[in-house]
Amino acid sequence: MQLDHLVVAGETLEEAVAHVEDALGVAMGPGGEHSRFGTHNRLLGLADGIYLEAIAINPDATPQNTPRWFGLDEFRGAPRLITWAARVSDLSDALATYPLAGNCIDMQRGDLRWRMSVASDGGLPLNGAFPSLLEWQVTPIPSDLLPASGCALKRLSVTSPMAASHFPTVSAKPQIEFTLGGELRLDALFQTPKGERVLA
Repeated sequence: MQLDHLVVAGETLEEAVAHVEDALGVAMGPGGEHSRFGTHNRLLGLADGIYLEAIAINPDATPQNTPRWFGLDEFRGAPRLITWAARVSDLSDALATYPLAGNCIDMQRGDLRWRMSVASDGGLPLNGAFPSLLEWQVTPIPSDLLPASGCALKRLSVTSPMAASHFPTVSAKPQIEFTLGGELRLDALFQTPKGERVLA
């Protein structure tokens, strides 16, 4: 497994994007729509083959008959970092080892093709502490195509009631820390053109 991207959600995409831009001091780039789940996003390229995604329900999309991914149907409150995603070479094999990640869903956005783990109720595994898993089916992958933002993830901190032994080993240049705690919290420390910044 390799760290692929971080996910920030908002009640609107504008709120999610503003949260990222205020925290990091850089502008996010464009994104697109996910017709299968009625969502849309914007992206920010980071160093070391990672990117950051701001995502929200698309109010202009056709109403959905199935739960949206990333728990967005139940998302309320201020925009925040809600989860992270890890890419694998074979999603079926990964889900056999980590069935809590969800079911395999085939996804498409423009020329992008990928397989993603999504729970049947749309919720996040371990409320977002455990990564969503994905298998890219195109090359190059998005992190190779996004323009550099001058930002690099230095550390992702995951505080969860679950012990670190419940989490997979993920290959990543930035450090991923798992801390046993009473409430879930995700914090990401970045090096930016304006110095160190924290996104939570």
